[in-house]
Amino acid sequence: MANIARFDPFNDMDDLFKGLFVRPMRLDVNGAPQVQMKLDVTRADDTYSVKADLPGVGKDDIHVSIDGNTVSISGEIKQEKEEKKGEEVIHSERYYGKVARRFTLPQEVDETKVTARYADGVLNLALPVKARPESRKITIN
Repeated sequence: MANIARFDPFNDMDDLFKGLFVRPMRLDVNGAPQVQMKLDVTRADDTYSVKADLPGVGKDDIHVSIDGNTVSISGEIKQEKEEKKGEEVIHSERYYGKVARRFTLPQEVDETKVTARYADGVLNLALPVKARPESRKITIN
């Protein structure tokens, strides 16, 4: 005897779109690292402190620029991995990527007094606030 199934277009369309807007899952465990820059910005007295996590980025590949109250941080990661067995290359991987963040502070930064330190994948910036010029009293004759 034949099995007869009723066609329900709404239920079948629901199955079609199920998972369409779901972010794909990454299955390769040993794949290229996903570099993300996480920032902490704090203020004490007249200095902003920025702590930026840049894992795997070399000191020479970090660039910081300041334009008034806008701070830009960028870094480039270059990793090469090669597994050899004797003289035969068994596995080889290369990964190049760039990460950048830009943010605006409430006050302008004094670029001449900025200090930066990079150790263990963490960039620490001390950004002193630019002194506001004192208002000048104008005498009227």
